[in-house]
This record gives sequence, C-alpha cells and structure tokens, in this order.
Amino acid sequence: MGRVTVRRPVLRLSAQGERLRPDALAAEEPLELRVDGKALAVTMRTPGHDVDLAHGFLLSEGVIGSRADIAVARYCDGAGPDGRNTYNVLDLTLADGVPQPDVGVERNFYTTSSCGVCGKAALDAVKLRTRFSPADDECRVTTSVLCGLPIALRAGQKVFESTGGLHAAGLFDASGELLVVREDVGRHNAVDKVLGWALLNERVPLAGMVLMVSGRASFELVQKAAMAGIPMLAAVSAPSSLAVELAEEQGMTLVGFLRGDSMNVYTGADRIERSPAHQS
Repeated sequence: MGRVTVRRPVLRLSAQGERLRPDALAAEEPLELRVDGKALAVTMRTPGHDVDLAHGFLLSEGVIGSRADIAVARYCDGAGPDGRNTYNVLDLTLADGVPQPDVGVERNFYTTSSCGVCGKAALDAVKLRTRFSPADDECRVTTSVLCGLPIALRAGQKVFESTGGLHAAGLFDASGELLVVREDVGRHNAVDKVLGWALLNERVPLAGMVLMVSGRASFELVQKAAMAGIPMLAAVSAPSSLAVELAEEQGMTLVGFLRGDSMNVYTGADRIERSPAHQS
C-alpha cells in the first residue's frame, strides 16, 4: 500500500534565522480505476481506503447503487515498470446484469485532486440518474448539533495533524454522532471515500445523515451527496452558486461558513431546528 505521508527536507526561514529540518507532506499518487479491465478514470489521491474511493466514485457517477453491484475489487498485478504491484491500479468487476459505464467522447473521466469531474455531463447525470432523492427526507438537525460538527471532524483528521495538507469529509447522523472520517488531498476523493464506506457497509441511501466537509461546498460535492441520498451538506467555507442551485433542485439542505456558533443556510432551512442560543 502507498504511503499516506512522505518525509522531505525543508528550509525553515524565520525571524530567528534558518535551519534545515525534515517535514511531513501529504502523499499524492495517481490511482487508475478500471471496470472489467477497461480504464475508466485516473485520479490523484492520497493512498489509503482506495476500495472505498472506487465504490464511492462509481456510486456518485451513477454506475452502481449498492454493494452487490460490484463482484470483485482488486489491485492489478504487475502494474509497475518492474512488474511489481504499485497499488495504483484498481480493477472492479461488475456483477452480472449491471450495465457498463456509459462513457462517450463528451465525458472525460480524468480527475485532479483539486477539482474532480466537472462539466455539463456531470450536471446532466445528477439531474437524470439520481437513484436516491433526498427531497422527501424529513430529518431535523439542531443548530447546536451543527455547530459541533467542525470540531468533531477536525478531531478525526489524524493525518492533517502531521501535514496540514489534507481535506476531510465526515458522515454524521442527526444527533451529531460521527460515523466515519476520511482524508485526502482531493476534497472530492475524501467524499468518495466516505460514500464508498457507506456503500460497503450497506448504509446507502444515507437518509437522515449530514455530510460535513472541511473546505468549500462545490457543485460536485453537492452532486455526490445527492447521488447517495444525503439530505444535508455542511461546509466550513463558502458554496458556489451552482452548488446552491443544485442543492435547491435536489431538495437538499446546504449550510456554509459553519464556524463557531454561526452558519449560513442557503437551502432547506426547514430541516434546521433552532437551539435556544439561536432563537431570535
């Protein structure tokens, strides 16, 4: 398995002078995803929980909807230049009867750690192929629970403590109980790892859940949450305009700038119950 962190020398400059010291960096390596032996996607990710990532990616792209849709997931032997397993190529075999991914010239599945899959095809996919609509989810979450999520997420970021260079995503229930945290150099990969964990543990659709992310709320993260049936997405930073538009279309609650005891609610405010400290 690849390394999560890499040690590199760094020249530290400060008012007290300069010194050379080792520093821990978040590892970033390519992962090629294959379906039935055919290359489907390449993403730059932090090694670890690759099977979760692959299942979450295929779920959010509408390829699969349950754990049973994947028969086998395995790393490819001899993927490295010297014939050894590099753990950077993962092949997933679809179960009998599961359609092959519909990949045409209009869809480019190359992803980066910064933006992930983007474009009109992704927008069309979530509008046309959402299996688990969050619109009718009647979950309610109090503002006091929401205000505690960033702290709980931060406490679960073990690799961030040593590198300061990773995004995180966490899945919480309506009472604020943390179910899983995943970290990655790519915010979309961190979310895919969470969704893959949920799929493999047969928790999808994720009714009554809150997805908390450590950065901004992009369109793509709303897309992924919607594809898993998550009714509420919360972020410590800002959402994009398209993220708000998509959340509204999907009947999701979208919360941004969740910091301290304040937050901005962009869509779905009816799911949020005001705690005494937030009642006017």
